[in-house]
Amino acid sequence: MVPAALSLVADIGGTNTRVALANAATVRVDSVRRYRNADFDGIGSVIAQFLADSGQDDTWITGACVAMAGPVHDGVGTLTNLDWRIDKAVLADALSAERVAVLNDLQAQGHAIGNIAAADLTEVLPQPPAAELAAKLVIGLGTGFNACPVFDTAAGRFVPPSEAGHVSLPTSIIELHPLLENLSDSGGYPSVEEVLSGRGVSHLHAALHGEKVDPADVLARIGDGEALACDTGALFVKVLGDVAGNLALSHLPFGGVFLVGGVTRAFAPYLDQFGFVEAFRSKGRFSTFMEQFGVSVVSDDYAALTGCASHLARG
Repeated sequence: MVPAALSLVADIGGTNTRVALANAATVRVDSVRRYRNADFDGIGSVIAQFLADSGQDDTWITGACVAMAGPVHDGVGTLTNLDWRIDKAVLADALSAERVAVLNDLQAQGHAIGNIAAADLTEVLPQPPAAELAAKLVIGLGTGFNACPVFDTAAGRFVPPSEAGHVSLPTSIIELHPLLENLSDSGGYPSVEEVLSGRGVSHLHAALHGEKVDPADVLARIGDGEALACDTGALFVKVLGDVAGNLALSHLPFGGVFLVGGVTRAFAPYLDQFGFVEAFRSKGRFSTFMEQFGVSVVSDDYAALTGCASHLARG
């Protein structure tokens, strides 16, 4: 018999959408299905296809939550490269669920913290003992860059949205100074995302060496120990450590810093080699203070779905 308390959760990326069922905060991994966005006219039709493919009667679904790769304001989200509008009304039309929610994808990652298996967490810096409600911080590197704090309160968990990828690159990294003109966006602004993202890896390598290389190729060359690629990797990790340290000082995440996203996972084997810890803690007279923040890399590919389920389960 189908369980009486099911939620539908979805993670909308730039190219694909993943949809799954969840029991409380636990995603049913066997239910996860992936759909190409180009084949559909909106999230409503994706949900309809998922229900048809899974043979699921939507009357069993009591809640629905969607995470999307784009800004969400007042429960309304728009995808940068796709003409889809995502809001509660769209979800209500697609399902008979009583509770619906729309989250930015990084917010969803924040809601997943605490529900991720230990096997999917790789320690970069050990987590010191912390209060139960200590703030946490999620930092995501993928197609873009973003970060959001996670606050657990007596009234529940609060994960505010952010656009942290569009703050300026840190001036404290002298090696970046001669490169800024080549690391600026179309408006001439050198933002963090122009380095700390998938395309940022290519931008940084081109700025350093005058060579346009796909980010996957840069990573492959780092794995082979090529000197030029390792120079790029070392500066990338130095920027990541510096920016992550700045964000930690802004939010004081005594409950831990969690690095997520595909680019993060690709660089995880090289964080120690390229000096992430030194860059993260290099804050002058506050360097010792930085020892209070643990850092982990999240490797759970379904974390955004788990976050959606956790958000609904918390009510």
